Amino acid sequence: MSPDRSSECLFTLIALLVLVFEGFASLLDRIQTQTSTEIQSQTVADLISRLLPERAEEFDVQVVTGYPAEENGYFQITKTRENTTVFIQGSTGVMAAWGFHYYLTQYCRCQVSWDADQLNLPAVLPEVSIRLNSLDKVRYYQNTCTFSYSFAWWKWPRWEREIDWMAMNGINLPLAFTGQEIIWRRVFLGFGLEEEDLDEHFSGPAFFAWQRMGNFRGWGGPLSENWLNGSLVLQNRILERMRAFGMIPVLPAFAGHVPRAMESVYPNASYTRLTSWLNFEDKYCCPLFIQPTDPMFTEIGYRFMEEMTLEFGTDHVYNCDVFNEVRPTSPDPGFISSVGTAIFNVMSKADPDAIWLMQGWLFKHDAAYWTADLAKALLTSVPQGRMLVLDLQAELDPQYIRLESFYGQPFVFCLLHNFGGTLGLNGAIPLISKRVVDARNFPNSTMVGTGLTMEGIDQNYVVYDKMLEMGWRNQVPDLNQWFDEYTVRRYGVNNSAVMSAWRYLQRSVYNASHAMTRNRYIVLTRRPSLVFKPPPPVWYSPHDVILAWDAFVLGVQTEPSLVNASNYRHDIVDLTRQALQEIFHLLYNKLLVVYREKNIVAIGEVGHTMIDLLQDLDDLLQTGSKFLLGKWIADAKSWGTTEGEKLQYEWNARNQITLWGPRGEIRDYAAKQWAGVVADYYKPRWELFIREMQTSLNEKRPFNKKAFELAAFATVEEPFTLSTQFYTDQPIGDPIVKATLLFSKWKNIYLRERDIASVSSNRLKSVQRLPATRSKQRKQQLTSTSTALPTITVQ
Repeated sequence: MSPDRSSECLFTLIALLVLVFEGFASLLDRIQTQTSTEIQSQTVADLISRLLPERAEEFDVQVVTGYPAEENGYFQITKTRENTTVFIQGSTGVMAAWGFHYYLTQYCRCQVSWDADQLNLPAVLPEVSIRLNSLDKVRYYQNTCTFSYSFAWWKWPRWEREIDWMAMNGINLPLAFTGQEIIWRRVFLGFGLEEEDLDEHFSGPAFFAWQRMGNFRGWGGPLSENWLNGSLVLQNRILERMRAFGMIPVLPAFAGHVPRAMESVYPNASYTRLTSWLNFEDKYCCPLFIQPTDPMFTEIGYRFMEEMTLEFGTDHVYNCDVFNEVRPTSPDPGFISSVGTAIFNVMSKADPDAIWLMQGWLFKHDAAYWTADLAKALLTSVPQGRMLVLDLQAELDPQYIRLESFYGQPFVFCLLHNFGGTLGLNGAIPLISKRVVDARNFPNSTMVGTGLTMEGIDQNYVVYDKMLEMGWRNQVPDLNQWFDEYTVRRYGVNNSAVMSAWRYLQRSVYNASHAMTRNRYIVLTRRPSLVFKPPPPVWYSPHDVILAWDAFVLGVQTEPSLVNASNYRHDIVDLTRQALQEIFHLLYNKLLVVYREKNIVAIGEVGHTMIDLLQDLDDLLQTGSKFLLGKWIADAKSWGTTEGEKLQYEWNARNQITLWGPRGEIRDYAAKQWAGVVADYYKPRWELFIREMQTSLNEKRPFNKKAFELAAFATVEEPFTLSTQFYTDQPIGDPIVKATLLFSKWKNIYLRERDIASVSSNRLKSVQRLPATRSKQRKQQLTSTSTALPTITVQ
């Protein structure tokens, strides 16, 4: 090829790329608020008054359109020595709230989190003059599962707090899925179905996410008039506030899943019965999927969107996940493309400006099935720029690379991190910053934003805090400095012991580099077994967690003001919980060793220590407001107006976090280390397991796995879900006092058991020491060695 011809081709390619990105810009311009600047300004001012009622007058907020080059949004903060007022401007209410939060965190060293707030502002507010642009168009929030694992029982006060938090963190594209069941009810009744047909279709509130995605039907239902009407009122209030901030709420769309009764009413339509999801029995599995080529698909989908937008209005972005953990009925690319085209045609018929937002979990979850050809068939079935893909676990396993920036569709780089809302300190913080920057710089990248898509909140806030900053950061920060500054923001003090604790956590639990965050490695919350499926390799030294615990407990002794620091009081429970979890794992491995050695006396001794630890853990969790089963149940029951309804919601709440299904289909997937769950679910189950170990040796027979599992289900697991035992929704006791006592008790047990495990496994390792403020003797005792816990399989 001649140089001239080569240059011409290159110019043509560049021109095409420019047209593509200009197309993105024009299409994504549809993602903009219709709320007046006056309402947005007032909404941010009201937020500040709720958060800082005694100092709100020191802030002046205005929403002002930015320059053309600031199309992603900007905020500006100005505070001079001569003026006591902090002036904040933003291109939207969200951007102004983000600017306010930026000032609180980066200049006043404060924090607003899911756990608690640290709002010790200086008497004289710091001077500043800064104008920052968002690096992306979109900051997305929520997973479809979050509505079940975390939001299931929320009422307006908790939603108001969350929407404020969203705005302060720059979230401008939140999922808004509450209240859709009453819309579906209107639609299906309009198609001639009866109420009893819908009773068999709608799940209970704790399981909405999976019924909405077509994974199953009916489990946990039916729904009452009270629930349907209450959630409708709540959704309207949620949408009103989101829009008042200038957010773009994402509403649901039709994915093809319909009640089974549709087949009786419309027998000539083309249906497919979906395969069973995770072995749910026929009573609950396999809703119908109406073929996209059938005219009924268009009619149902159009009528749903018409009814929904009439009730809720629209901002033109709709979520639809048609193949969530369910394979298509045909692997033919033509069929896949027809499904995508049909779904989008329904959206665009009802709303010509529609943009389809799709969770990209299918490409990650079933990558072997979703080959490049099949993925391309789905992604290119929609006009370029009219689908927005959530790369759902991009911090660990990004799909945009394999799928070539989703074949031209814009995508959002999302942090998934959590599954089932489980507790357990973990995260891949070093990767978060790096991979966001890498995605922005990827050749021909179609990335348009960042997002949080965790399945559950109220855990590991540090991970999400880091990710949220990537909306304005375009470089990887010095993580040592970042963690030190994080502790100051979180606790309001500069304390070397607390910083040392976080450095240990930084290099251990928050230093993951692979997909580790499912709870399979947490033995304590799994049904006991002699032979677990091999868990992912633990990526950290558990000894570092014990060192962090030591330093963190020491922090309050050197900084008495931490006694009243809400986040410190929360975190000392969480870190002590994590340390006891690590010690439990150590004891479990020892239990397997002594069972293999047929040492009945030792089994009794180790088993007693394990049960003692579980009781101590439950007592600890009672001191923390975020660790209470009673709060989860009380919130569930608060939605009921009759005794029967309250019982149903309590059962929903209990089943989700334990059996997760009628027979334990997803047992312990959403495990919670909460007071009440540990004492009355995990502890008796471990007691039963240990007794069976002892009995099998006494009777000189193999461990009866089947008998144990049947007994566990019949005497512990199912009875827990059916129980109505009362648990308080208020904390009992002082978390700092309790954690300190437990450290004194379990530190020596840990050191003893670690040494025994070290000798037996012959896997001693040296550990790099970190600076700490403890005494020399204490330091030598705790930091001399670090040992990987042995993994032992008993045949």
